[in-house]
Order: sequence, then C-alpha cells, then structure tokens
Amino acid sequence: MKSFVPCVKAPRKVGEAIRKKLSSMGVLNRDFKIDKDDIYLFFPVTRYLSENELEELKNICEIEVVEREMERCKSRPRSFLDILRNELSEEELEFVRRSFDIIGDIAIIEVPEEVSHLKRKIGEAILQVHKNVKTVLAKAGKVDSEFRIRKLEYIAGEKKTETIHREYGCTFVLDISKVYFSPRLATEHWRVASQVRDGETVVDMFTGIGPFAILIAKRVNATVYAIDKNPHAIKYLKENIQRNRLKGAVIPILGDAKQVVKERLSGKADRVIMNLPEKAYNFIEDACSAVKPEGGIIHYYQFASEPNPEEKVVKNLDERVLQSGRRVVSVLNVRRVRPYAPHEWQVAVDVLIR
Repeated sequence: MKSFVPCVKAPRKVGEAIRKKLSSMGVLNRDFKIDKDDIYLFFPVTRYLSENELEELKNICEIEVVEREMERCKSRPRSFLDILRNELSEEELEFVRRSFDIIGDIAIIEVPEEVSHLKRKIGEAILQVHKNVKTVLAKAGKVDSEFRIRKLEYIAGEKKTETIHREYGCTFVLDISKVYFSPRLATEHWRVASQVRDGETVVDMFTGIGPFAILIAKRVNATVYAIDKNPHAIKYLKENIQRNRLKGAVIPILGDAKQVVKERLSGKADRVIMNLPEKAYNFIEDACSAVKPEGGIIHYYQFASEPNPEEKVVKNLDERVLQSGRRVVSVLNVRRVRPYAPHEWQVAVDVLIR
C-alpha cells in the first residue's frame, strides 16, 4: 500500500549520514520504506521540517523536501496476542495464557477450559509470530509422577513431538512426549556446570536427556555418571552424547538412583546434582552416600511455599544430611529458580558437606 508523504531527498553517497540525522531529530517516519532512484535517496519524514532543521541537514549536504508516493512498511504483530485481538472477544482474550515454553521448534502452551474451543486459533497465532516454531502443542493433563511427563495435545503446525533443542552451545534431541525437559532451567544448567573443574567426578541422579551432564562434559574434562529410570531419557542421552563434542565423559546409567548409588557409586562423587524437586528430599541420604568420604558439594532442588521458601529448603536439607551421618559445612548458595505455582517456588541450594 502506498501513500503520499513528505520526504527528504538527498544524494545516495551521504544517505547514511542523513538517515542518522533524521533519526536523531525524531522525524524519520518508520511507517514507510526508504525509497531510491539512480542518484537520490528519499527519506520519509513525519512532518515538514522547520528552517532550523533544514539548516542542520544542509550542513551535511544539499537536500530538498518533496512529497512522494511511498510504500508503507508491512507491520508485524509484536506478539501472538496482537493477532488474537482481532479474532477473540475481550472476555475470551482474558483467559489466554501470555507465556509458553519453546523447546527446539515446538511451542507448548496451557489453554484454559474457557477457551479450549479456540486452541487452533491460538496455535496458529503463535506460528504466525514465531517463525522458528513449527509445531504448537497444548498441555493436556497433569505431570506423570514417575517420569515427569505431561500429556500433550497437537493444536497447530507439523504433527510431531520430537525436536532438536540448543542451549549454551549444546545440542539435545528429545521427544517431549516421552522425556522431561524444561527450557526454563537453562540458566541453572549453566550455573552448576560453570562450577565444575577438570578431574571432578559428578553424579547426576536424575539426568533426563542430560542437560547438566553434557554441558559439564562439554566445558571441562570431568566424569559424569548420569542416572535416570526412564529408558527413553537414557536413549536420547546416549544420542546426545554422540551429537556433542565432549572434553569429559558422560556415563549413562539406566536405573533407580537409590539402587545405582548403593551398588556402583558410593563414595565416588566430588559433586552430586539432585534436580528432582518433587522427590529429591527422599534421596538426600543416597546423595550423601555418593559423596567422597572427605566431602563434596550437593546441588539440591526442592519446591517450597511462601513465606521464606529458601529457609524451609535449607532447613530440610540440613536436617536430612545430619540424619545420614554427615553434616553441612557451608551453604554456598541459595536461590529461587522459578515459580512453580501461586506462592510456591523451585529453590536451589548448594551445600558443602563432610
């Protein structure tokens, strides 16, 4: 679509200088495209310029203000909600969730019952705005308690659940209908991995597809025993080990962390990762057993409610470590990782134990 608008006509050789000047003056009209011919550039402006403004531009070069038919820029919606505003009522729009997760090229969104009949429209709006997304799925049930897997429903795009996700230079292939993975923990994966040093032995008790383990072994020459009881997680972990160039070694182990530590890993670890916030409390004794006799670090995760969720988690961990026959020498770090539910948080605690 074209419209006649005032433009500053300037020689092409000084076009960048004129563009910057018009931008700094706040008069460059970004609703229209800059036009050109063989000799001149035509910069759309929001209004006719004052004498002083013209003098400033003429200090750069001779210019002329002309009225010219210019092509309007295609406006792109800033969010999928901008698209939905044209298709949904205000009441319906109130129920649409503002945020969603993107894993690889798959988006996962929660769709409340009140707008469940609009799932396809919501999915197509996400696809329209997020060009990197090829598939949109909706949460369709509670998280499975054993493998932390949620039922998902296809609503738009390609029909698939397998994807490739990239995070901090690592590549992970996974099927989100068969394994647990949260892109919201990317910073946490890096925070823990950046603490590991060459030569360390790490036990990752609930590894999933290996986001902690692989990032650690990619960064440093460490050995990571990566345990999970989900056979699909171990399958993808093995594939991800092959996909990433590792300095260290990741040893995948299919099994229950309690049994694996007892049978194979007692007293081996400089560091233990316990990212199972729903149930990690039940494995603290096993983590303490895995740590070397001279001591080591535990990265512990737990859900806790307000007020003071950090204090609650530290207290629980400290008490359980003492019950295992060891003690917390130092609390190295405590942080809220992410909200889990209203007034409930996932809390991370790093402790040094002896």
